[in-house]
Amino acid sequence: MANTPQAKKRIRRNERRAEVNGARVGRIRTFVKRVEAALASGDKAAATAALQQVQPELARGVAKGVLHKNTASRKFARLTKALSGIA
Repeated sequence: MANTPQAKKRIRRNERRAEVNGARVGRIRTFVKRVEAALASGDKAAATAALQQVQPELARGVAKGVLHKNTASRKFARLTKALSGIA
């Protein structure tokens, strides 16, 4: 258990940050799932629109520190490649 006031404060702060960061990651996952659903249905127009929405979300996740930049880059590259595979 934390003994010092600063350690107690850090515990409180870490709990708040975990909530915020969890919400951010969840939001990113939702946007990625929208692209994947559009790709699965074969709707290229919807997938393109969803991909344009997911790119800034991934970038925001990197900027806020909840995603590693290579992870975001990999996700975007794979979604883009899957979109280009739709004829």
